[in-house]
This record gives sequence, structure tokens and C-alpha cells, in this order.
Amino acid sequence: GAGADNDLYINQAIVFIEDAIQYRSINHRVDSKSLWLYRWYYSRTCQWILSLTITVILALAFIEEPSSLTVTSDVRYRLPAWNPPCGLTESIELLCFLVFVVDVSVKSYLIGWKEFWKNKWLMAFILTLIVSLTDWIVSLSFFCKESVRIRRILRPFFLLQNSSMMKKTLKSINSTLPEMASVVLLLAVHLSLFTMFAMLLFARTKDNQQDKEWVVYFRNLPESLTSLLVLLTTANNPDVMIPAYSKNRAYSIFFILFTVLGNLFLMNLLTAIIYNQFRGYLLKSVQSSLFRRRLGIRAAFEVLSSLKETPASAQQSCVSIGALLQVLQKAEMDSRCKQAIMRSLKMCSCDQLSAAQFQKLFEELDKDAIKQHPPSPEYQSHFMQKMQFAFGHPYFGYLGNVVALANIISICVVLVMDADKQPSERDDFFLGAINCFFILYYLLEMLLKILAMGLKRYLSYPSNRFDGLLTVILLILEIATFAVYGFPHPGWRPEFMGLLSLWDMVRLVNMLIVFRFLRIIPNMKFMALVVTTLLDLVKNLRAFAGILVVVFYAFAITGIMLFKGAVVPLGNTRILKQSSQGAEFTGSCTSFSIKKVVVLYFKEKNVIAWYSAHFQAEVIYCLLHVLSVHLIYRWAKIYFVAWWLISSVIWVNLFIALLLENFIHKWDRRCQRESLSDIEYQRTVELMFRDVLEEPTEEELMEKLHQHPHLQLCR
Repeated sequence: GAGADNDLYINQAIVFIEDAIQYRSINHRVDSKSLWLYRWYYSRTCQWILSLTITVILALAFIEEPSSLTVTSDVRYRLPAWNPPCGLTESIELLCFLVFVVDVSVKSYLIGWKEFWKNKWLMAFILTLIVSLTDWIVSLSFFCKESVRIRRILRPFFLLQNSSMMKKTLKSINSTLPEMASVVLLLAVHLSLFTMFAMLLFARTKDNQQDKEWVVYFRNLPESLTSLLVLLTTANNPDVMIPAYSKNRAYSIFFILFTVLGNLFLMNLLTAIIYNQFRGYLLKSVQSSLFRRRLGIRAAFEVLSSLKETPASAQQSCVSIGALLQVLQKAEMDSRCKQAIMRSLKMCSCDQLSAAQFQKLFEELDKDAIKQHPPSPEYQSHFMQKMQFAFGHPYFGYLGNVVALANIISICVVLVMDADKQPSERDDFFLGAINCFFILYYLLEMLLKILAMGLKRYLSYPSNRFDGLLTVILLILEIATFAVYGFPHPGWRPEFMGLLSLWDMVRLVNMLIVFRFLRIIPNMKFMALVVTTLLDLVKNLRAFAGILVVVFYAFAITGIMLFKGAVVPLGNTRILKQSSQGAEFTGSCTSFSIKKVVVLYFKEKNVIAWYSAHFQAEVIYCLLHVLSVHLIYRWAKIYFVAWWLISSVIWVNLFIALLLENFIHKWDRRCQRESLSDIEYQRTVELMFRDVLEEPTEEELMEKLHQHPHLQLCR
């Protein structure tokens, strides 16, 4: 009936608006059951379970063999790590796989069969699950003894496919790769040419004493290329040029030219290209997000205009305010935006909204999040008004900064004076006294600010919350110090008592005082701009941090599998155990033990008696181990060069590009917007480019809506 149709249209509008808020695609099923399943899938509980599952399956690497559950990472001293029994981590993995199977099944059903074949991410998700489950079965059939587990490398994909922003970022990076490849190719040509020059310049001569450069760095083509590649990272500078420079100062010209061309020109050129290209592709990605938002809002308008209560005589489609209020009450959206839209609706004099009015209402989603501070208390007393003016004035804050600076200087003076003293010679009276004085001032300053501003207004400023929290902690520590050790006096050196010694407590207090000095940042506009830029990167660029986790995780798991057993700690094994009965092999091969075996076998074989063929077989095993380690070392270069290219060359430059973009955007807005002390603006990645985005046209929106695979519009 008409009532059931109206309920369906209302639910469709709710889902479309929620899609617009989250920049989600609207190309999914829109029948009643599918809408219920869709909202359940994107509910906080369901998404929290999915995020927890991804976290658990990624964290399994820390307890799987080789386990990382040890206090120290030094393999010479750490105790044997606990390795879980076969089947424990595999059972947890299976539960995670079942959650992912449900995840991909729900996604595939909701978008429909036709859209499924167009979605490469979902197909890759299914393929990853199939490979992972196959590898899981193989692992159990070998009783968890296999050394290669392909599914461990594939785990970061689950994190990647669950974030739309990470997928957009990865797509942008992929689009930028051709331009980056041109500069990387130029770097390769630069390396190759200078490698040839180096091999010709530092060729072997008859004088072995003068051939140190050739012996250590330029013996052959792979070693020469590696030496210059490492020089490009400045990791072996100036070591690589010292032998040649000791022979002739003119050789330094070669290394200077290589460094200037490679580091100052080519690497910075790569940064410039990445900044220029990636900004363009990220802008396109944000533009598509804006189109999704506008499309979702327009889809909500179209389905609401199909309600039976809409007047049939209307020449153009319109939506009743009552229907929109009903949708807003049920939709999951930010309370600030919801209240702003409802206020606009109450101020509207008409009963029906056109498409343009409907779209304009939801432009509230695109605005900066504005936080307005509560008003200060109004005092009737003239004396209290003067107090409020004095202690609420910015100059009172500046005075507090000067006092904090004086506190830091006094701590530095005491630390310099006591730097060479033994703990028994140190007198903590002066440091304890000045700490007591400054902490009392900080407490008085906090109370006077609360008096002038009111508690709510005081706590509404992040700098005040930071300042007040540290002041309270300092006061508690100071009271605890006095309670345990008494008040400061000359020769104040009590013995160790309680949880911390006096010096430990004083150091802790002073570290917090130094940390408290960061309160000056909001008062220095340029420094505040830099800090807010960094904070915005931390808050808004989670997608980049996620891809960085993916890269680190994949390379870490690959490195564990590639280099397992390649290096054995020297302090854990010995290869020979001399006894009255001869030499006996007792341990695995290390770099020290291999050398010892080679010396014994080749230089002293006429002296040492070989009592068993088993020992000789072990020696041959060690020699083969030498060859395998040498082979691994050569191939390891490819692994580490790939890691350097991805993490240092590409990823660091991408981060620099986004840092520059965020900083330039904030700097431009700072120049345009007048400073308002009572208002704070909070930006997101989408809002960074809001000023240069193009609004989609009416024709583009309607054409896209008519292509919806599951939605049939009336017009």
C-alpha cells in the first residue's frame, strides 16, 4: 500500500543521506531487507567487530614463530621466547577468516552481481581469502612446521580494503608512479654512469697499499653500485671517500659531484614532481568524493519527492519539510550538522523544498567544524570585574610564559652545576626550593584564570587543559615528596624510601616542568601554525599511516621468511669443544665458528686429528652455510633497495608533499581569515581542497542517478 511505499522511500532517503555523509557509493540494493542489512553492516558495532578482527589477525605475527614476546631484543641475552602450540594461532586465524567471509559475502550481495564484476577490490578480497585458506590448510597438514606462510604477507590487504580513503590514496599513488618512474630512471642512469667512472678511476694497481678504495668499495660492479647507492643515502659518507682522499685530495671532486647531482638535484626534483602530480591526483580523488556526497543528497531528494503526500499539482519535484524532519531524526549524523539543518528548516517560511533548497541545506556538511567557547562569568562587584580584566588579559598569560622560562633557566643552571657531582655529593635543596616556588605560582595562576574565565571557559581551551593537568600532577608529586622526605633544607639528601628516591621524584617533576613550557606555543602564531599543521596531519591523514603500516608489515614478514637462520648470534653457540678425545662439533654455524672451521681445515689439518667422519660432514655443512649466506647477502641487496625505494624515496616524498600542501593551505587561510579568539576551526582532508573543488551540474547528477542499477526513478 501507500504506507509501505512511503516507509520504503523514507528508509531509502535515510540510507542515501548516511552514504553522502560518509562519501559512500549509492550503487547498492535499495529494497527493505537490503536496506536493513546495509545499515546493520555499517553500524558502529559491526564496523568495530570488523576493525577488531583486522587488528587481531595483524597482531598474530607478534606471537607466531619467531615470537617477539621477549623483554630484550638482543638475541645474545634474551630467554627463549614462548611459541604457541600448533593450532592455537591457526584457530584464531580461522575465526578471523570466517568474519572476512561474512564481510565479503554481505558486500557482494548488497552491490549486486553486475556491480560485483566491476569491483576489482572485492574480487581481490575473495582471491586473498582463497589463497589464505589454502595456505592455512597446508600449514595444518604439515603440523605448523613449514617455513613459508604466504597468508602472513597477505594479511595487510585486509586493512587496506577496509578503508575507502586508503584505497583512494593508493589509487592516487598508482597514478603518480609513471612520473616518479622517470626520475627514478634518471637516478639509475646517474648511478650507472658514476659506477663506471668509479671502476675506471679506482682500478686495481700494482701497489696493494694504494688500492684500499678498490679493495673495500669498488672491487667489482655489484659492490661499486652498492657503495654509490649507499652514498646516495649519505649512510657511508665520508667513509667511502676516505681511502681515495688519503691518496689524493683531487679524488674528492668525484664524490662531491656525485652527491651534488644525486642528492641536491635529482632527489629534490623527485620531491617536486611527487608534490605536483600527487596533489593533482589527490584533488581528483577529493572531487569524486564531493560528487558522491552531492549524488547521495540528490538521490535522497528524488526518493522523498516520490512520497504520496507530495502535491500532484507541483510543476517541479519538491519535498515536504515534515518528511525531511522524519528522515533527519532517524539518520546517523553529527549532532552539530543535524541541529544546524533543523534550525534552517524552522526558519524556512515554505512547506515544500525544491532540489536547490534541499541541496543547500546539506551544505552544512561541508562547512568547518566550529567550536565556540562559553562566555566568561559576569561579576556584579567592581573589584571582581577589575580582577577579571587583569587576570583574563593576554598579558597575564605572557607573564606566565616568562615565569615558565625562568623556571627552565634555573633548572638548566642547577643541572650544569651538578653535572659532575656524585649522587652522595649532590645537594637537592636549591632545586627543591625553586620547584616549590614555581609550582605554587603555577597553581595560583591556574586558580586566578579560572576565577577570571570561569571553569567551563577555562576548560574549553586545549592549552588550558594541558596547563592545568600538568599543574595538578606537579602539585601531587610535590606533596608526595614533602610527605616522604620532608620540606627542603640545606643538605637535603635522604636515603631511598618508598617507590622512588628523592632524586627520581625531583627529576620527574623537572621533566614535567620542561614539558609544561610547551604552553608558549599558542602565543607564538607561526609556531602555533606549524604545530596545528602537524596535528592535522596526525588526525586527518590516517590513510597514509595505514598504508605505511601495510608496507612495514609486508616487508617485515618477507624479511623474516627470507633471512630466517641466515645470522646466528655469536654468543649463543660454539662450534668446537676441545677435549682429550679430540675435536667434536657441538653447535650451529656462526660467522666466528665458520671462520674457525675454515682455519682448522685448511691451515692446521696436519695438526688436528679428525676422529670421525661425522665431524668432517659437519664442517662441510658449515662451508655450505658460508656459501648460502654469501648468496643470501647478494640477493638481500634487492630486498633492501626495494625497501629504500618504497619507504624512503617514494613514501617520505609523498609525506613531504602532503605536509607542504597542508601548511600552504593553512598559511593562505591565515592570511585571509581574521583572528577570532573565541572560535576554533577544525579541518579535514576533504575540506583542505574545498575552495578549488567544482560543484557537479544538475545534468551530471541526474544522468548518474538514472544509471543506478537498483533504483527506478519516477522521472
